[in-house]
Amino acid sequence: MVKTALITGATSGIGRATAHEFAKHGINLILCGRRQERLDTIKKALSKQTNVHTLNFDVSDKNAVFNAINSLPDEFKTIDILINNAGNAHGLDPIQSGNLDDWDKMMDINVKGLLYVSKAIIPNMTKRKSGHIINIGSSAGKEVYPNGNVYCGSKHAVVAITEGMRIDLNPFGIKVTAINPGLVETEFSKVRFKGDAKADTVYTGYKALQADDVAEVIYFAVSRPAHVNLADVLMFCTAQASSTIVKKE
Repeated sequence: MVKTALITGATSGIGRATAHEFAKHGINLILCGRRQERLDTIKKALSKQTNVHTLNFDVSDKNAVFNAINSLPDEFKTIDILINNAGNAHGLDPIQSGNLDDWDKMMDINVKGLLYVSKAIIPNMTKRKSGHIINIGSSAGKEVYPNGNVYCGSKHAVVAITEGMRIDLNPFGIKVTAINPGLVETEFSKVRFKGDAKADTVYTGYKALQADDVAEVIYFAVSRPAHVNLADVLMFCTAQASSTIVKKE
């Protein structure tokens, strides 16, 4: 049976790489993002391999989330796999000088956005007693590092929410997984440093994880037999030992 996956944050990084990985395996795709132009480009590329539908909305806008998911055509309404990937990091300031707008963005997207999308999709999964939810967390959800404060708090919340989901959805046979990558070379640093040139130096001197590496692990998780659930995965590149220890050349 062909499965359908909904991926948030599908226009770049891990989300886009996961869309490409899933398409290779013939999974139907609902690609969500805020940049329609990019959604169109990805749809054009992947439509040769599978069926693709795009939804243009911001996960932090509660009404937009429900309106978008309610608008799905019949052939895309049964969502077997949910990839809660949309997330961001804004700023790298100590708590005493943190920017309130940055804090709001991180909590609204990383935590509330994940909850809104899940709330819109879970009822149909519980009704069918099947489904797989993968929440993309971070190594920042496992340990706190200097100046990570609110970002780390948001990703700790993702880990806790994932664990709570797994318990609550257990009676329905729904799999729930957390994939927590460390350093991944994506647009992440450009957002965090707000376009500052410092972003270009984050990944120099070592080989960071690539978005494709994470996408392969996500596909591995969703392709396990029915009785196997990868509950929690922490991924580092070989050069990284913890959030603060990275071997650079």
